[in-house]
Amino acid sequence: MEFVLIAIAILVVALILGVSLLVGRGRRTTRLDDDAVSGTTLTRPRPPAPPAEPPRPTGATASGQGLQDQPDAVVPDAPPTVELPPAEPEPGLVFDQPAPSAGRLVRLRSRLARSQSSLGRGLLTVLAREKLTEDDWEEIEETLLAADVGVSATTQIVERLRTQSMVLATASGAELRDLLVDNLTAVLGPDLDRTLGTSRYEGRPGVVLVVGVNGAGKTTTVGKLARVLVGDGKSVVLGAADTFRAAAADQLETWGERVGVLTVRGREGGDPAAVAFEAVRTGVEAEVDTVVVDTAGRLHTKSGLMDELGKVKRVVEKQSPVTEVLLVLDATTGQNGVVQARVFTEAVEVTGVVLTKLDGTAKGGIVVRVQQELGIPVKLIGLGEGPDDLAPFEPRVFAEGLVGEG
Repeated sequence: MEFVLIAIAILVVALILGVSLLVGRGRRTTRLDDDAVSGTTLTRPRPPAPPAEPPRPTGATASGQGLQDQPDAVVPDAPPTVELPPAEPEPGLVFDQPAPSAGRLVRLRSRLARSQSSLGRGLLTVLAREKLTEDDWEEIEETLLAADVGVSATTQIVERLRTQSMVLATASGAELRDLLVDNLTAVLGPDLDRTLGTSRYEGRPGVVLVVGVNGAGKTTTVGKLARVLVGDGKSVVLGAADTFRAAAADQLETWGERVGVLTVRGREGGDPAAVAFEAVRTGVEAEVDTVVVDTAGRLHTKSGLMDELGKVKRVVEKQSPVTEVLLVLDATTGQNGVVQARVFTEAVEVTGVVLTKLDGTAKGGIVVRVQQELGIPVKLIGLGEGPDDLAPFEPRVFAEGLVGEG
């Protein structure tokens, strides 16, 4: 009886060990799968399939001694020479060729003039009156304030126009327009440095971090910025570090594919700092000119989210210094946009502003307010929904667009 019990005990132990081995193996496979899912992937713009390699001799080793060790191995004949017709690019590999950024705002000036015509038309109408009264000057102030120019800049413009009002009685329409353009240009900060930190520095790529609140248009701006850089002849890597918004990585990948740009992305809900780190590492190894990282939208009222954005910047700088931090602002938000800019600046030291959604709005004066209240130059503006509607900011051209053709 004792032998029977011992045999049963041995069988039970063996069965338990077998089941544990199977479960352990299954768990390792799950972990590997999880690691593969959580790992960062590189998405390139659909390269063509490589040509099939000819079969290699069997038995060969890394040292090349396999054939000597196996004299009976069959060596295939050399493949015959075949003349192939000239290769033609696949339709999916025809990338867009964006125009250079130089002169882009000039080409979009008519669109800006149409969207801001009420501002310029209102100001010119008042200034063209034979004699300006106090009510007229108040009307000019109200027009500028309604365009989000801000109190300080409005006071500056009105004082200059008052000083020059003695010549307005005999001035022509063209002279009035030029006078107004000159005054608007003066408050737009023509001397501010608006160059983008997108060039290689000390053997490493320029790293651009794009930040902003939800809905401001960050991902679209990153895609359009990639087009601007490619149009200027730069090589680019995109980092899809907005891992919290559904389809954000897919959207950015599509923008990259259009111009033949590499996109680094991770799984949805993953660590954005890890994706940003991998994107910059890829850019360093590939020796590209610029790495542009799209971050998740942050509520400027949530300190925890802002701290996490600071973490992304610190992690990225372990690979390469961040040369540009662009804050994307919705031009229609007015004073709230200034508040957002102030909070983001405290978290990540914003170096430039991108104003989006300037099309179809008379709020172009937000450019002046952001620059005067925060000391941050507006470097790019979005004037439409088209892929090439992002343009470098040029104060004189912008002022001419605000005023219109008179």
